[in-house]
Amino acid sequence: MRVAGSETRKAPGAALHHRAEVLAAPLPPLLVAAERVASTVSQGVHGRRRVGQGETFWQFRRYQPGDATPRIDWRRSAKSEHLYVRETEWEAAQSVWLWRDGSASMSYASVSGLGPKRRRAELLLMALSVLLVRGGERVALLGSGLRPASGRMVLPRLAGLLDDPNAATPGLPAPEGLPRHARVVLFGDFLAPVPEVRETISAFDRLGVRGHMVQVLDPAEETLPFAGRARFWGPEDEGSVLIGRAETAAAGYRWAMAAHQGALADLARSAGWGFLRHRTDHAPETALLALYLGLAAPLRA
Repeated sequence: MRVAGSETRKAPGAALHHRAEVLAAPLPPLLVAAERVASTVSQGVHGRRRVGQGETFWQFRRYQPGDATPRIDWRRSAKSEHLYVRETEWEAAQSVWLWRDGSASMSYASVSGLGPKRRRAELLLMALSVLLVRGGERVALLGSGLRPASGRMVLPRLAGLLDDPNAATPGLPAPEGLPRHARVVLFGDFLAPVPEVRETISAFDRLGVRGHMVQVLDPAEETLPFAGRARFWGPEDEGSVLIGRAETAAAGYRWAMAAHQGALADLARSAGWGFLRHRTDHAPETALLALYLGLAAPLRA
């Protein structure tokens, strides 16, 4: 009887552990990692909502899990079998569309332990989504065809879209019918020619959309740390080039990369956008904090 009693006392703990594993099993690993990064950054960081705007009614929308109960419009809800939330014009402007470059160049990693650029871009995108949702914002994946949504249920949906192996995207996003004053955050390596990037940003500008570019690079792409005879292949069918002594090209390469990044920063500044550089050998929390605070600050009109 004593042995049985001992087993009985252990059972609740074992059952709780089992339930926890069952609950966590459906969560994509990307979302789990993003939650961890976001939790580190969110300590001491307040929400992005600003007081004093948003007095004008914009629309009713269906209540979603995670919406605050005081936001429910009971008079409108009484006319239907569903609950409705009242939104203002300012809240509409706080919808954030997110995008990450899913092209072949984002699969590059000079060191296997760092992981490819695409995974880091997705981690930053998801961690930012966690912070935005916690602050009551609505988020959507640019190009997915889905409307921005708030509440915790949107996070697994985003992670699932990003984890789709067939969801390849071009190196630059295609502008779509976003509402005026919407915000976008673009994650990619932005190694395309500057005129192509400028045309993309200009297309958003014509829609009245502002945002941020986050350039995610592997450290080797900034420093070219190779020596001796080396052949370099373009990941997107650009061909290859053989260099007899790679170290002799490093200085010129670094100058060209710095010039490219400077041009991107100038482009973003002139368009009223934010521009952030991030390397995969640096902590994601640092970039996430800078990006989150950048979104909290009003962009130049």
